[in-house]
Amino acid sequence: MVDRFLDWLAQLQAVPAYLVLMALSAIENVFPPVPADVAVALGAFLARRGQLSVALLGVLCWLSNVGSAAWSYHFARTHGPGFFRDGWGSKVMPPAVLRALQHAYDRYGVAGIFVSRFLPGIRAGVTPFAGVVGLSPLKAIGPAAAASAIWYAFLVLAGSTLAENWDAVKHLLAEANSVLAGVAVVFAALLTFWLWRRHRKAA
Repeated sequence: MVDRFLDWLAQLQAVPAYLVLMALSAIENVFPPVPADVAVALGAFLARRGQLSVALLGVLCWLSNVGSAAWSYHFARTHGPGFFRDGWGSKVMPPAVLRALQHAYDRYGVAGIFVSRFLPGIRAGVTPFAGVVGLSPLKAIGPAAAASAIWYAFLVLAGSTLAENWDAVKHLLAEANSVLAGVAVVFAALLTFWLWRRHRKAA
C-alpha cells in the first residue's frame, strides 16, 4: 500500500507534490502511522532529479511539522488540564502520575523533548503533554523545532544523496527507524516504570 502511494506521489506535478508532503509532515504529529518520513525522502529523491527543489522541500515540510506540533501543544495546554482533572482522562492518568510527569518535564523538559522527537511512536505525544503540564512555549516548541530540523535535514540529504537508487534510500530509512524504534521501546519502558514507582510512592 505504501509503495502504491509513493508511486502515485512520484507522478504529481511540483505544487501538488509540495502540498501533499507538507500535509503528511503535519499529520504525522496527529496520526503517527502516516509514512511522512519515507514520503519526504521520496520528495528529496525526486528533487535531485529536477522535479522539486530540495531546499524548498525541506523548509516547507519542516515548517508544516513544527506548525502542527505547535498547534497540538496549544490545544493540549488549553483543554488538556481540565480533561485529565475532571474527565475520564483522570482514570487513564491519575493526578499522582500527572504530577510525576510534570516533575519530569520541569527537570528534563528541553533535553527530553529534543531526544524524544527522534523516536517513532513517541514523538507525536511529546509536545501535547508538554502543553498539558504547562511547560512554556519556548521550552516545548524550541527543542521540538530543533530536533525536527535535524531529522528533516537527514531525510532530504538521504533522498538527494542516493538519488540514483531509491531502494538504497528506503533501506537506509528502514534501518534508521528500526534503531530509533528500539530506542523508543526502551525509553517508553523506562518512563512507564518511573511513573509507576512515583505513583506507588504517592499512593
